[in-house]
Amino acid sequence: MKNEKGSLMRPDALPASASRPVVTPLSPSVVYASDTPDMLDQQYEGGLQGYTYSREGHPNADVVAGRLDRMEGAPHPGVMTSSGMAAVSAVLLGLTSTGDHVIGGNQLYGRSLRMMSEDLPRLGVSTSMVDPGDIGAMRAAIRPETRMILVEVVSNPTLRVADIRALAALARETGVLLVVDNTFTTPRAFRPFEHGADVVLHSVTKLLAGHSDVMLGYVTARDEALNDRLRVFTVTAGMSPSPFDCWLAERGMLSFELRYDRAEATAAILADHLSGLKGVTRVLYPGRADHPDRALLDDLMQGRFCNMVSFEIDGGRAQANAFTRAADGLSFAPTLGDVGTTISHPASSSHRALTSAARHALGMSEGFFRISVGLEDPEALCGVFTGAVAAAMAV
Repeated sequence: MKNEKGSLMRPDALPASASRPVVTPLSPSVVYASDTPDMLDQQYEGGLQGYTYSREGHPNADVVAGRLDRMEGAPHPGVMTSSGMAAVSAVLLGLTSTGDHVIGGNQLYGRSLRMMSEDLPRLGVSTSMVDPGDIGAMRAAIRPETRMILVEVVSNPTLRVADIRALAALARETGVLLVVDNTFTTPRAFRPFEHGADVVLHSVTKLLAGHSDVMLGYVTARDEALNDRLRVFTVTAGMSPSPFDCWLAERGMLSFELRYDRAEATAAILADHLSGLKGVTRVLYPGRADHPDRALLDDLMQGRFCNMVSFEIDGGRAQANAFTRAADGLSFAPTLGDVGTTISHPASSSHRALTSAARHALGMSEGFFRISVGLEDPEALCGVFTGAVAAAMAV
């Protein structure tokens, strides 16, 4: 096909340059042309490095995955996915078969819980939900057909801690896979492979990208064959990430360590402040001495925690509504990891699919909130929470 000037409808070669771009170029092309069928064969068979179709990989995904591989100390190149839940799905659906059994931490992210309680059983994979800090209960839940254990290092949203060392030993002893969701802690605070994990995953959407403008996930396995299975499954299932989102995530990750350290320090200040406010009945922060899993934290985290604070106010939905209305300048939104502090209410968002009784059993009342601490001035942030809690108590 020719255009009106008679030239072929194919892209021109990029102009030659003795210099190189400082910023990674955005590569939105869906397809990549090869010279011959033999060359295409070599690319698919691994003899040549190259791209074919963006669902099977693209430069921006590889740049971000490579950065995460280095951060996590991954033995093999990880896989970028279209969201954090796509990474969870790749593990739960791509590495299990009908008749398998999966154990999950009983305080996982709400959608992970939902997939385990509704979708896996529908496909013939049985599940059990167990406290990840209770190794005796975990051991008792193991069956001959158990395939994997899935836990979060620090749970969403109750901030309980998994006994990763003991879980890794149990997994090795029984021959099951230990899958660790490292979203809350990130490799800045914890590197699961160094503690015996078999598979590590992230919602890159959150702290790693950090600006609420990216939807991405990441997953990688210690075993090369498992890693290949994850890659093939994500391609087959169409879980591939957007080049633009990968490009934005790389930009966000350049400031990740600075953002993480600042937010973590402010979270500690806010947690202590909340604990002294009238009307606040409970504060959960991994860095506080009164955290129920403090002994585990001291062993695993070695002085690093996270930017998440959960707390409970006295009252129900009316008080919760008053609190969010009065939290001037803060976003009430079901997300975390932004540069600005966000407030989440699990009963109306992440864990709304659970019954009220089930939420209460996990410690999530109508007055329970999860805070993702951002980069605001700590004194100003504490002032906003003081006013918002007072407004809730005035109802």
